Amino acid sequence: MAKAAFITGGASGIGLAVAKSLAADGWLVGLADVNATGLEAAKAEVTGAETYAMDVRDRDAWKAALADFTGKSGGRLDFLFNNAGIAVGGQLETMTDSDIDRGLSININGVVNGARAAHDLLKATPGSAMIITSSAAGISGSAGMSVYAAGKFAMRGFAEALNAEWGHEGIYVGSLMPSFIDTPLLNHVTQDSNRNIRESVTAAGLEITPVGEVVKTVRHMLDIRRDVHTRVGKTAHRLWFMQRWMPGTLRKLQGRAFK
Repeated sequence: MAKAAFITGGASGIGLAVAKSLAADGWLVGLADVNATGLEAAKAEVTGAETYAMDVRDRDAWKAALADFTGKSGGRLDFLFNNAGIAVGGQLETMTDSDIDRGLSININGVVNGARAAHDLLKATPGSAMIITSSAAGISGSAGMSVYAAGKFAMRGFAEALNAEWGHEGIYVGSLMPSFIDTPLLNHVTQDSNRNIRESVTAAGLEITPVGEVVKTVRHMLDIRRDVHTRVGKTAHRLWFMQRWMPGTLRKLQGRAFK
């Protein structure tokens, strides 16, 4: 029986790129995304993919999707890529209640829902893994990204706790911490700015990392099953270093609004 992976945020970006890599190696892949139209397009790019239009905030949707998928995988769930998330930004006092609630509920609750729904299936599959997409924003918070950083810091801690909690059950849990990756997420225009994230990153002289580097990193994480937190991109590595060795300098830099 082929290995089975269920991927949220699977219609585009990192999720789709990882799905294509796994499918090319013979994995059965389940793609989940709130964007039903995008899922249909993604299905054409991922050999043999099963698709699930769902909102990760919906616990019943998680249960139904995983039950259907594992019914087709022979009960296997080798890998949950708990990847779905949204970009939310802006000065906290100018953000709307709905933007704040949506950002936190998707970026935190959606991931927690997935972990709970998948646990028994992962436990029943020898050598299984769950990777959670955090971010370089989960290393150090910067001005204008308080709500997004809150979610990504939370996912860093969530992965670390479950790595300890589930390790004895044979489930590897890790967090993926990419910096600025060349995906459609960079086209998002944040509040308090007239530029999208891609334009702001370029203007700040920061690098945009090819999505292929993230795919290589995820595959490496699945192979070695060791590190709890894995960084991708020069900015993520630089932030990790500065947070440990130059925290004062980093705080001054992060105090500048990213616009």
